Amino acid sequence: MSASRALLCACCTSARRFPLGRVPVRPFSAAGEPRDFRPQRVAVVTKTTRYEFEQQRFRSAGLSEEELKQLLALKGSSYNGLLQRHNIHSENVEHVVESLRKEGIEVKVVKRRDYDEATVRWADAIISAGGDGTMLLAASKVQDKFKPVIGVNTDPERSEGHLCLPVHYTNSFPEALHKLYRGEFRWQWRQRIRLYLEGTGINLTPVDLHEQQMSLEQQLRAQNVDARQEQSSAAVSGPQLLPIRALNEVFIGESLSSRVNYKVCKPRFTFSLHRASYYEISVDDGPWEKQKSSGLNVCTGTGSKAWSYNINKMAAQTVEDILNIVKQHKSLNLTLDSGLIERVTNEYNDTLIFSPEEQKMFFSVREPIANRVFSNSRQRGFTSKVCVRSRCWDACMVVDGGTSFEFNDGAIVTIAMDGEDALCTILLDD
Repeated sequence: MSASRALLCACCTSARRFPLGRVPVRPFSAAGEPRDFRPQRVAVVTKTTRYEFEQQRFRSAGLSEEELKQLLALKGSSYNGLLQRHNIHSENVEHVVESLRKEGIEVKVVKRRDYDEATVRWADAIISAGGDGTMLLAASKVQDKFKPVIGVNTDPERSEGHLCLPVHYTNSFPEALHKLYRGEFRWQWRQRIRLYLEGTGINLTPVDLHEQQMSLEQQLRAQNVDARQEQSSAAVSGPQLLPIRALNEVFIGESLSSRVNYKVCKPRFTFSLHRASYYEISVDDGPWEKQKSSGLNVCTGTGSKAWSYNINKMAAQTVEDILNIVKQHKSLNLTLDSGLIERVTNEYNDTLIFSPEEQKMFFSVREPIANRVFSNSRQRGFTSKVCVRSRCWDACMVVDGGTSFEFNDGAIVTIAMDGEDALCTILLDD
């Protein structure tokens, strides 16, 4: 019996047994044993392409398609190039959707901006159609640890897609589906970060940063709650668990890294000096420490290959300089050939990466300031819990680069992990 016929028979059987409602599809049995991937309903979350973004932005200003072409040319962007990438993405999305429907699966296609909790509840599985950013957004609203989230890279030439299926399946999605039906894959539980927010004057209203599609007026409306909301937020006594989980990382710092601290004026030009982020931090319930830095990054094993890795990795040139200093001080008879330097560099950088399934985090203090007032006993390291008390004036806490929460003076966040927050994903060989 073919996979599609087996799926349809299973659906018919379920319909006879449960005439008043749909049978919930779970990737695991009641005993916790894994079973085949056979969803009845799938939500496909698609990214907004750069072409769509520009079109929406300037069409609202009354520009024609020809005027849009001219404006993009003035910006140094190619209208035809953007349209081509848009068409590639759209064709790959259609390929995924048609492949699902041919297997008798009910499909709902939603744009990123329309993706909500109701869509998640409706679906047995979520497929993100875009790149890593779309995958992060798709995952952010899934709280059910038994609901799989799968990423498909719809523009492999322009997107890395580390969190997506191997690019081979972008144009061969039926092959991926049949492997899933046959159980030729591995479930992967990607651990995620949960956040408890408390303190004075906190604002639990998130600001969606994805695609930067909001107008200035919308941003101000999202960031400023009315008096009743402010009062209720200020009156919160206990820690509030935020309804979002971080798959990659959480970043805390001043809203704008180039925010004006004070200006230095000279004839014909003005430049601004950087405002550091001021906060107190406790790692693994240790003593509180006052710090000033460019911000704090806390990542998961999934995120250890992303921003955190680039913050902390060492360049081969740096390793060579350090080894030369060691040779001078220790009088070592050591030949620093390119092979040795490359091995040492790679071995150090590899220590920054850990499995997405490990229930631990890695914190990094960016560009710490150390003096008689501010200390930095640990700049980076593995941890199971981080607490941060804000002393900032215009700070934010950004989850996976897409959702921001105000995090100003008096706000306290506890950053931790819980196995119940793990995201159900799939590993499929190329």
